[in-house]
Amino acid sequence: MKRFFVDTIGGLENVVLAGEEFEHAKNVLRIGVGAEVVLLDNSGKEYTALVQAVEKKQMLLSVVRSQLGEREAKSDVCLLFGYLKNADKNEFTVQKAVELGVKKIVAFSSQYSSAYMNENKLERLNKVAKEAAKQCLRSVAPRVEYASSLKEALGLASGYDNKLFACEFAERSEVALSELSGSVALVIGSEGGFAREEAELAKADGWELLSLGKRILRAETAAVALTAVTMHALGEWE
Repeated sequence: MKRFFVDTIGGLENVVLAGEEFEHAKNVLRIGVGAEVVLLDNSGKEYTALVQAVEKKQMLLSVVRSQLGEREAKSDVCLLFGYLKNADKNEFTVQKAVELGVKKIVAFSSQYSSAYMNENKLERLNKVAKEAAKQCLRSVAPRVEYASSLKEALGLASGYDNKLFACEFAERSEVALSELSGSVALVIGSEGGFAREEAELAKADGWELLSLGKRILRAETAAVALTAVTMHALGEWE
């Protein structure tokens, strides 16, 4: 069944599907009265609903049953990534993070960042997150946030059990990924990497430096690879 996000379910009758989700359902998928779909409200539940009416700017549905989604990761993983110059690479990073089960995503600017974020770009990243969540059958689409500095970004992940800061000049990893347990926050830089004073800032805030091996990875490769390895270590691939 096709899946759509709604702002709220509210009552079980006359649930409204509007905006881009409605336009996609009506004009692209040609969904009409009597069709059965799945509605998602980011609560973790999935609602099976029947289309009762298709109007000019909205679709009315009634919920026939609900259940807790089974595709969400048990582990709480947050990805903070340096905002990249190439829009496609930012979208790729967000898309794969959602597919891998990340629950919180933060794009940030740092000392060597050269890309500019605006409201439209952030809105686009959230649309990518929503589409990725539907594609991989998640019941929650993580909200992509933006931090204008590394310090601000680090503050958004202060409560995690493990805080890992990946940088190319780390001589060794200060934590073994294979031994991870509990919640995890990951930091990956932009194309220019990090300045040494930024790494010192992170260490002073309780972050542990992490090496990604002998080869220098592209930023988007590092983000996806580290997230995947972390999810595997936490048992999400079993």
